[in-house]
Amino acid sequence: MRLLYSVLLYLFSPFILLRLLIRGRKAPAYLNRWAERFAYYQGAQTGSVIWFHTVSVGEAEAAFPLINQLAELYPASEILVTTTTPTGSARVKAFLGHRVQHVYLPYDTPGAMRRFYRRFKPRIGIILETEIWPNMLHQAKQHGVPTLIVNARLSEKSAKAYARLASFTRQTLADITQVCAQTELSAERFIALGLAPEKVSVPGNIKFDMRLPANLSEQAEVIRRDWFQQRPSWIAASTHDGEDGKILDAFAELKQEFSNSLLVLVPRHPERFDAVAKLCEKRGYSVTRRSEHRGTRVSSDVFLLDSLGELRLYYGTVDVAFVGGSLVPTGGHNMLEPAALAVPILFGPYVHNFTDISQRLLEQQAAAQVADQQQLASQLIDLLRHSEKRDQMGSAGQRFVEQNKGAVENVAQQIVCVLGE
Repeated sequence: MRLLYSVLLYLFSPFILLRLLIRGRKAPAYLNRWAERFAYYQGAQTGSVIWFHTVSVGEAEAAFPLINQLAELYPASEILVTTTTPTGSARVKAFLGHRVQHVYLPYDTPGAMRRFYRRFKPRIGIILETEIWPNMLHQAKQHGVPTLIVNARLSEKSAKAYARLASFTRQTLADITQVCAQTELSAERFIALGLAPEKVSVPGNIKFDMRLPANLSEQAEVIRRDWFQQRPSWIAASTHDGEDGKILDAFAELKQEFSNSLLVLVPRHPERFDAVAKLCEKRGYSVTRRSEHRGTRVSSDVFLLDSLGELRLYYGTVDVAFVGGSLVPTGGHNMLEPAALAVPILFGPYVHNFTDISQRLLEQQAAAQVADQQQLASQLIDLLRHSEKRDQMGSAGQRFVEQNKGAVENVAQQIVCVLGE
């Protein structure tokens, strides 16, 4: 089965390149560094690295505390961080800089993966969340590289898809050294697919262990006071194509109650910044873009956060946070960041990537789920009217985050055990 999978990958390589070209029309960064995607790297050859693989921004952000912990435990070891998207690459470089080496992970062909392992000779592979690539894992085992799937999650839908290829899935899972699952339910699903129970542990979700800058609240308060003039405000974060229009529909209803309200709008992908700005203007809203703002008073309707790495800061500037990717069937995004900042949270019906966290936030009364833009508007109006309710929800979310920290330490201990040092 792996041979057939590999042959199909080779056959579809031209279409993969075509997809890069198409994506590159909107996001030019996809047109760069193609050689890395086939494991041809520039510079001097390195070896014996501690290797982390994070797909994009979300996984990279989650991994940073763990990367920092491993860097402290193994100061003499070089750390390699791979991503697959340009936005993930940019975030790794911005946050970790020259403390780590960064390249793109190659496509999952046998030849590319062999070149990757021969080039970097990882001591260990620490792979975030759901990156289960057959050749990546098989070649790791062939090269004697232990692999840990960290913060692993497996939705019911994904588990059913893997189960359709039961034999191939068991073969692939057998190449994994250890799975550190987010939840007991994910652990049970891995075991049901054929992963040996002794290879599975549940150290918790490392996303709870985010490290907020000490002065973040002070910075946020300055923006709220001096830039936003204490206006009633909300953020729509990590929005996707087809979702922004719904956000603006809800904003129109909110404006009828709070005419001076401000929307901080944050598209998930940089290639959509211009299109979203035009959509706002087409709807009749005045727009201030973060990239053009110089720190003066914002008098427009929409503040478009067209930058990377500042989302946490701007969560702290608003009264209410809507977490996107949830009014369209994307599966939602990380809700713990606004929770950690004591901001009440709203999200839509599509949260299958964060099923456990979203349910627990609802149980803690730290969040509310909406079915559509009409319910979103109603919830926003209610929360902006009642400051005590906002405070209660925000405090509940912050307590929830604090009570569930500790997974990074647990995972780091497991990594040390696998390294045998």
